[in-house]
Amino acid sequence: MAEFQIRRYRDEDQEAVKETFMLAMSEHIPSTFMHMLRQPLTQATLACVFCALLATSGSVLLPVLAVTLLLAGARQLVDYSFARYIESCHRGGLDRVREAYMEGKDSCFWVAESEGRVVGTVACLPSRKHQGEECLELKRMAVRRTHRGLGIGKALCQVVAEFAREKNYSQVLLYSSVVQTDAQKLYERVGYRRVGESVVPQLLAKLLNFTLIEYRYKLVEDDG
Repeated sequence: MAEFQIRRYRDEDQEAVKETFMLAMSEHIPSTFMHMLRQPLTQATLACVFCALLATSGSVLLPVLAVTLLLAGARQLVDYSFARYIESCHRGGLDRVREAYMEGKDSCFWVAESEGRVVGTVACLPSRKHQGEECLELKRMAVRRTHRGLGIGKALCQVVAEFAREKNYSQVLLYSSVVQTDAQKLYERVGYRRVGESVVPQLLAKLLNFTLIEYRYKLVEDDG
């Protein structure tokens, strides 16, 4: 079993952090595509196109070809959407980790290192959405596929919880997309509780019912 350590980010980790996060996020492309195919709107669109072309052409080949092209286009759309998301994460802090996560108040960035290689990442900073709730937000969680099952994800969650306690926060929150089922199981195992779900505001996400699930980990139990 490979050993690992959790440590704070160093400037020389920059490119490895970006690669680790990109690879972890890209793994969700197939499950997102399958989520798209399961939606009633997608199925109705494909069925209508198939039936309309079958009725007008009298040939099965044309509607099959058209549906195949639509599916290929849909997969390309998912690929593009993830590329845009990863790019926005880079602009939002992964291109300047020290400035975005290490220099601000009550924020930090950690990496999991194994055999001299960055194999996992996590960050936290005060929640902007819940500013009055003493809430720290866990972000940029990623573990390389080759190093899963070793407890790295759990250790990354724990280091954020410990940091939050030191800074006197009452809870940690995070958001997980509907397709990140393995991550959701991890969060629930370490004590996070699902508290809400909302549709991503972009039009395509609304049409395909692509939701974000909010989880919270309470560091201070409610009285009573």
